[in-house]
Amino acid sequence: MDPTTDNAGHTGDPAAARASLEALRAEIAKAVVGQDPAVTGLVVALLCRGHVLLEGVPGVAKTLLVRTLAAALELGTKRVQFTPDLMPSDVTGSLVYDARTAEFSFQPGPVFTNLLLADEINRTPPKTQSSLLEAMEERQVTVDGTPRPLPEPFLVIATQNPVEYEGTYPLPEAQLDRFLLKLTIPLPSRQDEIDVVARHAAGFSPRDLRAAGVRPVAGPADLDAARAAIAKTTVSPEITAYVVDICRATRESPSLTLGVSPRGATALLSTSRAWAWLTGRDYVIPDDVKALALPTLRHRVQLRPEAEMEGVTADSVINAILAHVPVPR
Repeated sequence: MDPTTDNAGHTGDPAAARASLEALRAEIAKAVVGQDPAVTGLVVALLCRGHVLLEGVPGVAKTLLVRTLAAALELGTKRVQFTPDLMPSDVTGSLVYDARTAEFSFQPGPVFTNLLLADEINRTPPKTQSSLLEAMEERQVTVDGTPRPLPEPFLVIATQNPVEYEGTYPLPEAQLDRFLLKLTIPLPSRQDEIDVVARHAAGFSPRDLRAAGVRPVAGPADLDAARAAIAKTTVSPEITAYVVDICRATRESPSLTLGVSPRGATALLSTSRAWAWLTGRDYVIPDDVKALALPTLRHRVQLRPEAEMEGVTADSVINAILAHVPVPR
């Protein structure tokens, strides 16, 4: 098959695609300091056509990270600030009456983009949260009975405040399970924070990525080529069983009231394959599964209240399971 080429000249060759996607880290680092794990997670989500939940306190560059990723991939991006009075039509779009033609026409909402940043999704009531479900699952929205397809690629990146903040609506388990990954954005280290402040003192503006030197280094053709290569990545029966055993162990953990569903097991296998391919292999090893277990599973489990009071976290439970489930040789 001849490699395809997109408008920016990116070819559909898998090796070139991997090199282009590896260059994303350096490109994003021109604007965002010290968030390599989050960048890697977002690339994995794009390759798996899954959605991402970002959790972190305000001011740790979540919005800047998404905007920079879009610029480096030549993708469109829009941001929606979720508030208690946001309506579903504010996200998906609505029919608007045109007095000149005496007809209703569809006005697309911000969901019609490649990377949708749903900022503080837990600040809006469940009805509006659920307006994203059809878009996330079906990659379309239905208005007045007419399904309208969303652009390709399409990725929802929802940010979430820690749920103990006042005025939030925690996402229900069924909706959390729709997100492929949950990435935590930590506060920067002392040196990273010094670098951030020094950049701003030198004139860096997060609103002008072009001035920061951010340029497209990959494109949709690279994502397509990567997905085709990932689909050929070998998964042995032993690795499949290892993934299933990890997920089944969460259902038996005394610290959890809710374990990982079969959808979660499928997600872990998918993200492990993408990570294996990104690291230069055409087969999955146990370390790939371990590397993606936390971001893929941490939002799919629910702690018992008494375990939570004792300081147990979802991450600590999953790490304990990884330490005890036998690793295939």
